[in-house]
Amino acid sequence: MRENARVKGDYQELVDEISGLLGAPATLENRDFELIAFGAYDSDSEIDESALDPVRTRSILTRRSTTAVRTWFESFGIARATGPVRIPPTPEAGVYRGRVCLPVRHRELVLGYVWLLADDPGPTKEQLDAAMEVTARIGDLLADEAQAGADLTRELRAVLTAERGWPRDMAVAELRTALGVRGEGLHTMVCVTPWPSADPDDAPSVRTIPGATALCTVPWGTTGQSLALLVRLRSSTVLTPATSAAARLLREAEGTRTASESPAAGIAAPRSGLAGLGAAWQEASAAAGAALAEPGIGPIAEWAAIGPYRLLTALPAEAAHDPVVVPLLDPAHRELARTAEAFLDCAGQAGRTAAHLGIHRQTLYYRLSRVEQLTGLDLDDGEDRLLLHMTLKAHRL
Repeated sequence: MRENARVKGDYQELVDEISGLLGAPATLENRDFELIAFGAYDSDSEIDESALDPVRTRSILTRRSTTAVRTWFESFGIARATGPVRIPPTPEAGVYRGRVCLPVRHRELVLGYVWLLADDPGPTKEQLDAAMEVTARIGDLLADEAQAGADLTRELRAVLTAERGWPRDMAVAELRTALGVRGEGLHTMVCVTPWPSADPDDAPSVRTIPGATALCTVPWGTTGQSLALLVRLRSSTVLTPATSAAARLLREAEGTRTASESPAAGIAAPRSGLAGLGAAWQEASAAAGAALAEPGIGPIAEWAAIGPYRLLTALPAEAAHDPVVVPLLDPAHRELARTAEAFLDCAGQAGRTAAHLGIHRQTLYYRLSRVEQLTGLDLDDGEDRLLLHMTLKAHRL
């Protein structure tokens, strides 16, 4: 946590240094146009606040720019530039003031951009040359952090996919070494599934998610992917960093998904240290699965709040195919299965069930008798009800 704060402080100091060199407010964004740091206006400045354009305001408030804005700025060749790029005002694009873009490079790769609000004539060549020397230091810092993040991605995935026992213990030890002090204290896991891509480059940067330590993609089901996120917490009773991260990742997944199924997120119970990371991932995955199966739970589900699904998600897959209930699971009997589950969800109260389903009581009684005929179960018997209820829930999981 202290290391993360130090890195953010380094970026802020460098952006403030550029603002001071050029006498203009500066913002730093990564190559995905996600805000890292921004310089404030000098309180003695006479700059008219009404001159602020909505593009910069939105970038600061939402911490990222829209795809349209990104495409427009990139049309000026900033991703290939090796020096300052001047961009004129374009009111129809929401850009009411001119800009200077300083590409942040490391070796031959652009890792980000420093933006300056600068009307003509703007900074001098000498000022811009001095500012570019500072962007080189920012590039070194971004490169070091990107490499550390890549290492953590590999090591987190190793923990979550390792077999129990010594393979997982070794993977946890390697992750703990890589994290250093960031591996101490309280953590939780967040699972977002299905995630639309197995490429970690298609996921948000860890640095842009407050409290996030590492993320990776993990196989889900037979062909899908989940996104796993390790999040630091300050309190075992306050999961706000995890829920905020989950909400952001869900928006990201919704924006790029191609499957018909909307994603859901699960959050594990908090744990101290990294020893229980494998169990935490199982909890987060189970909670996400419960949210997918039962929309009333999600789209973000906490392990502690999913009730009976904590037991149901631990059952083997074959539990959903109990031979007694299998006839009811035939697609031809989908409406009967839905009726039986609603009846059991309503604690066997016919009036509540009929109102919930929007059907007449006599229709309900007929359907329940058909359920009994298909399964041989007695819906007046508590154990038969329990078997039917668990099997129907497990089948949807």
